[in-house]
Amino acid sequence: MARTMEHAKGSQGRSVAEDPRWARVLARDRTADGQFWYSVATTGVYCRPSCPSRPANPENVGLHETLEAARATGFRPCKRCKPDGPSLDAENAAIVAKACRLIESSDAPPSLADLAAVVGRSPGYLHRLFKASTGLTPKDYAVGRRAARVRDNLTADNTVTEAIYDAGFNSSGRFYEKSTEMLGMTPSRYRAGGENEDIRFAVGDSSLGAILVASSAKGVAAILIGDDPDDLARDLQDRFPKARLIGGDAEYEALVAKVVGLVEAPGLGLDLPLDVRGTAFQQRVWQALREIPAGETASYTDIALRIGLPKAVRAVAGACAANNIALAIPCHRVVRNDGALSGYAWGVERKRTFLEREKAAPGPRPAAGLGKAE
Repeated sequence: MARTMEHAKGSQGRSVAEDPRWARVLARDRTADGQFWYSVATTGVYCRPSCPSRPANPENVGLHETLEAARATGFRPCKRCKPDGPSLDAENAAIVAKACRLIESSDAPPSLADLAAVVGRSPGYLHRLFKASTGLTPKDYAVGRRAARVRDNLTADNTVTEAIYDAGFNSSGRFYEKSTEMLGMTPSRYRAGGENEDIRFAVGDSSLGAILVASSAKGVAAILIGDDPDDLARDLQDRFPKARLIGGDAEYEALVAKVVGLVEAPGLGLDLPLDVRGTAFQQRVWQALREIPAGETASYTDIALRIGLPKAVRAVAGACAANNIALAIPCHRVVRNDGALSGYAWGVERKRTFLEREKAAPGPRPAAGLGKAE
């Protein structure tokens, strides 16, 4: 079969070997699927860039910007990569979405085997695919959805008993075994909006300004930084509107001193239990932040890739902005894609100063203990 002119030259008259798209074919880049197609004159087929077939001689290859152009060669679609159908990523996304909808619509969490049967994949394959796509196992996702259903029902006009059964628990005993883990407090207290929860706090001074540290019975729930201690106290009240705020004693002020010490000398580290209150998504983002080594930075795009959701860049930025625990959950280590410092809840200059101190500090910084999302 004779080669067409398009097989002899790539875009703008370049040989295919010189075309940057050919490098993506050699890399079997799945992100290039749908952006262009290629055909091979010697085999008479056209493929998607991620095709797992052995690479062809670029002299026999044509690059096509549209599927219609690839079809116009008169070649047949490759049986391995099936370029006429949806990409593998699109198929996998549809599988995960179908599993998520099934979990969300089920009264009780479906088993992995049942989910796999519905989507037409093996349990092991579905488990790996689901976790790679969402960062959670199907079981964890089901637990999170059930907890969200309980929270929604408790904040509505339902009784605790109604919330239990509406969330798919077939007995109150099984619910109460897991209630504190799901809600972070008893159901009745959660229904009251955390009313009467005790939050201890104290304020210390540092070279970066006033630092307020607040703790629940589980651990540090907030670290706030600002210029005015009174403003920080009002901010704490806004974040925990129904809690009972209690000024810390001398022992608690020693904990505040540890946080102040971290500001002045990041190399000292901070090893404290945390009471992290956020959604499952926020929890994943915050955990990724804590994995950035001290003195280094990552972009919002980097974090989105690390949690397996490359298109969730804006949501990652939102999770960073929602962080209540400055320094211990290091949202100051996240920068824009070009490396420039982006917004920081406690001021960009503080962000710059703390990053500079971390870079100058010797030794790794231990991570604080991370509680469960609520």
